[in-house]
Amino acid sequence: QVQLVESGGGLVQAGGSLRLSCAASGRTFSLYAMGWFRQAPGKQREFVAVIGSGSSTNIAGSVKGRFTISRDNAKNTMYLQMNSLKPEDTAVYYCNAKLGYNRNYWGQGTQITVSS
Repeated sequence: QVQLVESGGGLVQAGGSLRLSCAASGRTFSLYAMGWFRQAPGKQREFVAVIGSGSSTNIAGSVKGRFTISRDNAKNTMYLQMNSLKPEDTAVYYCNAKLGYNRNYWGQGTQITVSS
């Protein structure tokens, strides 16, 4: 079992920046693919970014060039640096850890609100 705790959310003006962190429990963090998803009110949860165990990354087109995903395996922590934030980035952001077909864990989510 992996427990994930997000932090760093809050209220920011359009054009501003925030950095989210996702701290994971356990000793096998480095083996997991780690990702960020978000869910805006009335919408389905959507993919934002993922970083593999080998640190390869994939970023959603809607945030590419503005968001950067990274991980520090020594700290069991993943990050999402968000720059040039837009009101449409407003959502609850969730951390995800995935390994194989049957190990898939979610954090509790952290709210990001971008004011115009």
